[in-house]
Amino acid sequence: MIERYSHPDMAKVWSIENRTDQWLRVEQLVCQARFERGEIPAEANELIQGKASYDLKRMDELERITHHDMVAFVRSVQESIGEDAGRYVHVGLTSTDVVDTGLSVQIQQACDVLEKDVQTLLATLERLALKYKYTPIMGRSHGMHAEPTSFGLKMALWIDEMRRNACRLEQARDTMRVGKISGAVGTHANVDPEIEEFVCEKLGLRAAPISTQTLQRDRHAHFMATLAVIASSLEKFATEIRHLQRTEVGEAEEPFEAGQTGSSAMPHKRNPRLSERVCGLSRVMRGYALAALEDVALWHERDISHSSTERIILPDGCLALDYMLRTMNRVLSGLVVKPERMLANLNMLHGVVNSERVLHALMDTGLSRTDAYYLVQKAAHEAMDEGVSFKERLLAAAPIRERLSDGQLDELLGYEYHLRHVDTAFRRIGLDS
Repeated sequence: MIERYSHPDMAKVWSIENRTDQWLRVEQLVCQARFERGEIPAEANELIQGKASYDLKRMDELERITHHDMVAFVRSVQESIGEDAGRYVHVGLTSTDVVDTGLSVQIQQACDVLEKDVQTLLATLERLALKYKYTPIMGRSHGMHAEPTSFGLKMALWIDEMRRNACRLEQARDTMRVGKISGAVGTHANVDPEIEEFVCEKLGLRAAPISTQTLQRDRHAHFMATLAVIASSLEKFATEIRHLQRTEVGEAEEPFEAGQTGSSAMPHKRNPRLSERVCGLSRVMRGYALAALEDVALWHERDISHSSTERIILPDGCLALDYMLRTMNRVLSGLVVKPERMLANLNMLHGVVNSERVLHALMDTGLSRTDAYYLVQKAAHEAMDEGVSFKERLLAAAPIRERLSDGQLDELLGYEYHLRHVDTAFRRIGLDS
């Protein structure tokens, strides 16, 4: 992922140094397990545990010769401790024992960052939901005015969704909380299963119950698909902000800082650029999820068609989602909410958004649903087309005037009715004020 979208915390997880640190850690733990089994002399193990290191520049030199990054790594480590101790490194292992197990550790580290991001965003959403719990706003369907809701209820809905995403992330993280030290094709022929269990336990992982030469990529696909689902939720939130910020709507907008410019040509512009960026990156994330699904099918006990893909999608996916979560939190933390504009938009259609209430009230008087519907529809369309009061058009219809009084219509055309169950929704998600 380009530096523009890379936060240092996540970038550190996917750095070449951290990746290679995990490789070295796996190799050292395997040697420690073999030492405890009496398979490595104490002197050699002491060197491996205390002196073994790698040199990235030397690894590059060796890889240009070997065309194999793991061989280059192992030879660099061996050079750091000498031939006598070095001959015990990587014995019985295949490259993916080291790579896949180290990768699982990196994914656990990445999840530490992502889980913190999710909780930070949830805290921001909770503050917004409580602050605007009863702030009326126009609910829309098909992009058109529907019935009133509350801005706090919108935020509460997002809270519920992000909590599900938090659960999904933990499930996907647990799916990836495995390692494998099972050797070529996964039979443990040259490395005892006890060594695998020892190494994985020390790394905070579980030994995969069964593996081939690789960990099975349905695990990685689950992880990447989960990141894509979370990204899609963020796109949903960002799209809503973009719509609310449209000039014709103007009910909420991204923070606009001192000195910021919206357009190089038009000084008046305040664009929802951060929300648009979140939407764009979400498309990338869904593409990464598809690539991860393509990686599930490998030839026989292994091939490396997944390797080149994962070198891009796993680091970039985690970096991008980290950036998206942080960006969405930045947008929502500084969100400019405009209750007055929300109310003005509610009143834009002169009360017709309460048409369903009037419909039900007429039905309660004994009028058929069909007759009541067409009476209310006619009055509503006239009010919208002529720009006049919905109440005025209702009272102009004799069948309505005979059944509903002036005072009843005033009550039916209020907005409080629509928010009477907001408390229930908040209580259901455990967000009591």
